[in-house]
Amino acid sequence: MNYKNEQYQWIVEPLLNWYKKNARVLPWRENADPYRVWVSEIMLQQTRVDAVIAYFNRFMEALPTIQDLANAEEAVVLKLWEGLGYYSRARNLKKTAEIVCNEYGGNFPTEYKELLSLPGIGKYTVGSISSIAFGLPRAAVDGNVLRVITRLEENSRDIMDEKFRREIAEQLEKVYPTGQCSEFTQSLMELGAMICVPNGAPKCEECPLKEGCRAHQNNTWEQYPVKKEKPKRKKIDKTVFLLHCGNEMAIEKGEDTGLLAGLWKFPNVEQKMKKAEIEEWLSEQSLKPVSIEKAKKVKHIFTHIEWHMQCYVVQCKEKNKKFNWVSEGDLEETIALPTAYKKCL
Repeated sequence: MNYKNEQYQWIVEPLLNWYKKNARVLPWRENADPYRVWVSEIMLQQTRVDAVIAYFNRFMEALPTIQDLANAEEAVVLKLWEGLGYYSRARNLKKTAEIVCNEYGGNFPTEYKELLSLPGIGKYTVGSISSIAFGLPRAAVDGNVLRVITRLEENSRDIMDEKFRREIAEQLEKVYPTGQCSEFTQSLMELGAMICVPNGAPKCEECPLKEGCRAHQNNTWEQYPVKKEKPKRKKIDKTVFLLHCGNEMAIEKGEDTGLLAGLWKFPNVEQKMKKAEIEEWLSEQSLKPVSIEKAKKVKHIFTHIEWHMQCYVVQCKEKNKKFNWVSEGDLEETIALPTAYKKCL
C-alpha cells in the first residue's frame, strides 16, 4: 500500500466509525470550549489521563473561565496544580490567560502563528485547540499519533526528529474530514491511547486499521516507534531538613531559575551530610536544635535528573528570620509544595 500517495485517506472512515462507538467519556469532552480544551491539553502533557481527571475537574470548579484564571493569584493556580509537576506549565497557563483576556478580549485567536506565540503553547497544542475547539484541519501529532503512524508504515525514522513530525502533520492535514476535524484528531489520539498502546502489546484484534497495518501484518510492532536513546539521568544527593518549632515548619522560596524555580521548598543542601556537618549547618542558620532525628530516604525522578534525599526531622528551640515558618494546615491548604518535597513529609 502506497501511504504517501494515498495520504492516509484510507484511515479516516474506519477511525471515525470506531471512535464514535468507543470514545471514553472524559470531562474535557463534554464541550469543545477552547478554554477547557487548552487546559486539558496542557495538563495531559507528561501526565496520565486517569491522573488528570480529578485535577481538571477541581481546576474548572475553581476557575471556570479564562477570565477567572487571568484574575487569579499565582499562588492559587500553583496550589490547584500541586502534584502535577512541571510547574512552568501552570505559570504559562496564567500568562496566556492574561494575554488572551488583555489582547484578544478573552477569546483565543484562531490564527496558527498567533496561537503558537502564546506562552506554553507548542505545535501539538495548537493542533489540538485548532481542530478540537475550532474545527480546523490542523493535526495534533503527539506520542500516541506517532506510534500509530510509524507502526502502520513500519517507519524507522526517529520520532524526535522535528522534520519527521512536521511531514506526518502535513500528510494528515490533507485528509481531515470537513465537519469532523475534532473527531478525527481525537480518534487518532484515542487509538494510540487505548489500542496501539505505549506499554505492552497492542490490541490489534480490536483495531479498525489492522488490515492496512504493516507492523500487524509482519508482527513487527515491538520495533516501532524508533526513538533515540536518552542520556542517563544525573543523580543528585540532597540532605533535606524538616525544621519544626512548635506547630510550625520552615520553608523557603526556591531560586528564580532552574528546576522548580520560584516554588516553595524545605531547606536543603545538595550533598550527603554527617552529624557534625548538620550541626554546623544549623548553627549557620541561627538555629538551636533540641533534637535531630534521621528520617526516611526519598527518591524523586525528574526527566533528566533524579534526587536522592536523606531527610532529617529537627526540633528547634526558636524560629530564625531566614525561613518562612508555616503551619501544617497552611502546607495542606494554601502553599503549593512540589511532590518531591511532599514525599519528605
